[in-house]
Amino acid sequence: MSASKIKTERGEGGELHQLASDASDTLTTQQGVAVADDQNSLRLGERGPTLLEDFHFREKIFHFDHERIPERVVHARGFGVHGRFVLKESLADYTTAKILTEVGEETPMFVRFSTVAGNKGSFDLARDVRGFAVKFYTKEGNWDIVANNIPVFFIQDAIKFPDMVHAAKQEPDRGFPQAQTAHDNFWDFISLTPESMHMIMWIMSDRAIPRSFRFMEGFGVHSFRLIDAKGKGTYVKFHFKPKMGLQSVLWNEALKINGSDPDFHRRDLWDAIDLGSPPEWDFGVQLFDDDFADQFEFDVLDATKIIPEEQVPVKIIGSFVLDAHVDNFFAETEQVAFCTQNVVPGIGFTNDPLLQGRNFSYLDTQLKRLGSPNFTHIPINQPRGCPVMNYQQDGHMAMRNPKGRVNYEPNSWGGPRENPATGYRHFAAEENGRKAQVRSATFADHYSQARQFFISQEPIERKHIGDALVFELSKCERVDIREKMVGHLRNIDETLAKTVATGLGLKKLPAAAEAAATPRDDLPPSAALSIIRNGPQSFAGRKLGILVSDGAEAAIVEALIAAVEKLGAVYEIVAPQVGGATLDDGGLLAARQKIDGGPSVLYDAVALVLSPEGAAMLASDKTAKDFVADAFGHAKFIGYVADALPLIDKAGIGEEDMDPGLIELADASSVESFLQSCGQLRFWDRELRVDLDAQAFLDNAS
Repeated sequence: MSASKIKTERGEGGELHQLASDASDTLTTQQGVAVADDQNSLRLGERGPTLLEDFHFREKIFHFDHERIPERVVHARGFGVHGRFVLKESLADYTTAKILTEVGEETPMFVRFSTVAGNKGSFDLARDVRGFAVKFYTKEGNWDIVANNIPVFFIQDAIKFPDMVHAAKQEPDRGFPQAQTAHDNFWDFISLTPESMHMIMWIMSDRAIPRSFRFMEGFGVHSFRLIDAKGKGTYVKFHFKPKMGLQSVLWNEALKINGSDPDFHRRDLWDAIDLGSPPEWDFGVQLFDDDFADQFEFDVLDATKIIPEEQVPVKIIGSFVLDAHVDNFFAETEQVAFCTQNVVPGIGFTNDPLLQGRNFSYLDTQLKRLGSPNFTHIPINQPRGCPVMNYQQDGHMAMRNPKGRVNYEPNSWGGPRENPATGYRHFAAEENGRKAQVRSATFADHYSQARQFFISQEPIERKHIGDALVFELSKCERVDIREKMVGHLRNIDETLAKTVATGLGLKKLPAAAEAAATPRDDLPPSAALSIIRNGPQSFAGRKLGILVSDGAEAAIVEALIAAVEKLGAVYEIVAPQVGGATLDDGGLLAARQKIDGGPSVLYDAVALVLSPEGAAMLASDKTAKDFVADAFGHAKFIGYVADALPLIDKAGIGEEDMDPGLIELADASSVESFLQSCGQLRFWDRELRVDLDAQAFLDNAS
């Protein structure tokens, strides 16, 4: 259907339906049956559960789950690691789940970090959602939280998941771009899917280009239920908060990191564990009841919404540490199978339509990807804290050898039986309503929380969102897609819309998109949504790059190394030759990186400890000048000795450009001051001076 023929109408819940102009344009199932509604799965009542009867949804998800072999359709590029969870505060008042009630109990776990859109061979620092899937091997069975580093999702109904992923992946006629959403198909879909606007704010923010897995939050996304011994349910949202705080990189920096080290995130986590500094997270929950759910401004079943922590604080109940590598990448990281339906007694589901669809879909995915219903026999997927006893048998790659003649239940021979006392019981919810494909009107506000996220950012973070939108939309060939997106942005923030329109060179500001529900502008900022407000409080866990040359002052180098190690941070020596440099005390200092292979983008801050001769030599080297210029342009703190000034000058940083982010290392005390400053993440004021788009941002903001 050409763009000029497309007709649309808006459903009761604000979703857009594209209408066929004649029979030749009608969407059908694989059986040729015309589809009346491709936006909503069949459910019982507007907010009720999804029904198995929906053959179109079943077929669509079934086909999508089997599109790829052998790698995952999404989250193909992953990195797994083992760890341990310890409960510190019991939730016995809310649930019977032992993992959440037995204080002090240590539970083994496995975590797989991943990107969503790229294939296995893509690079780590794509602008993308990060998977944060967790498998707890509890005494009552395996519990999976298939989390992300972003707490919301693009869509409200799982029937749209194949469309969303198809649009985000490489375009099917050309097979590119890889691991990018900066293309027409993705933004065409988004411009026609207003429910995605909150997620777009998150994915265009720095959250989508994290510095490391170690500095990411994790979110269970959906509202689940905790169930107590009497069957009473309490809503719950799961949170993982990194103890080192949040940190991301800049987009220009991400591009250069991908060229220098496409395995940057994998290597970072591997090295942290090897160096004895394994990352830790606090495990927290947001708990709320039906009264809160009924009074909350938005629908708690809508996966495109959050519950701000100011309204429901995150209660920290435990922590986990990731401290052990896999023995074999394929056997564990590639073969691990996560399913949202994997819960233990005391934990249940809600009618969130996206969660309902995920529960339905994941077994199909594992069957196709791992080749057999016996994927649970693979060691990484086997329960560890409890026996497995049932009458399921045979199948491709069966790895168990049952004994005896009985393979059914009930039987009179003996064997495992159902156990009403300890067995899993679903939350007994009362459901009513007509059976229909419908979206609840309570899901119709697509802009208010997107605005709340945007205004919760620090000014420099808002600028980065505008920069990201301009970059992504500039890659769209169709101007009408750019204009539609700016129309949506006008419902979020007028300054943001103007900034993006200016960056795209639009001749006039498009009209605001039609909103299914009037956007609210009274939602207050939430401090929890800003990376900068929740960043590291010190340089601990981060990396300093020290550029040295022959004749460099040994006392300064030694002071830097000692101070870095005292903070619990790491360093790398970068030199003109990988063999290292001979310092002014005659000692040979080995280098980890040759300057050509150790660009400053690999480090959180840099120090320049050079002799006059070394600085003069490096001042004529383009790579050395890039080392300094990139660190400056990426707003990093730069420590330097006075003898390094000729290199700084040749890197394009004149005397008038020197700012408090450049700190002279005159003696050991100045080293301490330098590293203390590095705890601030970046010297953000500099970016507004060195970025061409900064003035447009400031003009629109004023």
